[in-house]
Amino acid sequence: MSQAPAPSKHILVVEDDPSIALGLELNLQADGYAVTVSADGEQGFELARTGKYDLLILDVMLPKRNGFEILRELSQKRVKTPVIMLSARGAELDKVMGLELGAEDYVTKPFGLAELLARVRKVLKRGPRVDGADRPFSFGVVEVDPGARAVTRAGVPVDLTATEYDIMMCLVAARGRVLSRDQIQAAVWGENHHGTRRTIDNFVLQLRQKLEPDQQHPRHIVTVRGVGYRFSS
Repeated sequence: MSQAPAPSKHILVVEDDPSIALGLELNLQADGYAVTVSADGEQGFELARTGKYDLLILDVMLPKRNGFEILRELSQKRVKTPVIMLSARGAELDKVMGLELGAEDYVTKPFGLAELLARVRKVLKRGPRVDGADRPFSFGVVEVDPGARAVTRAGVPVDLTATEYDIMMCLVAARGRVLSRDQIQAAVWGENHHGTRRTIDNFVLQLRQKLEPDQQHPRHIVTVRGVGYRFSS
């Protein structure tokens, strides 16, 4: 039996369907979380932008402002709250868009509450670890402080999303071994994640843009053709 989370964890739910919102609120509270609920995109965005939350559960189809717009603007404003997106739209393109905008997970309606609660716990506990994980390390001109989840390149802060950071750390933890896209996906999101192998490729592209001196000829995040990716310091 899993232990109830600390009551200090505060979750913002932005969902306009009253029955879904109430079900989420009651079940999250029963699991030990503090919960704030908003029924429209404009109010939800302002709450997410100005409040301090440990997690945002965000519907895609909302009145006044949709979930993708909210996620994009929160990213632009450097709001780091992890996000799980909810949507009745199960198209692969929508899932990829949500993940590329920085969402930690994408859950398609209808969903089981037990599954969603498990995903909430996973996101709140996430962060691949390596030996000496709290000690800063560097590769090339990139410096990483795992304790603060902070990254700089040539002394300049690099704004990685939580997912980008976790994929980077997953590759670092492999210590030069080649990881397949499926292995990366399972390590970062879990076995039942809805993404595709192309999702991993897109995140690797974003990491190279932010970390590599020459993204066309990557030095640190190396493609092993037909297999996956390998980290090289």
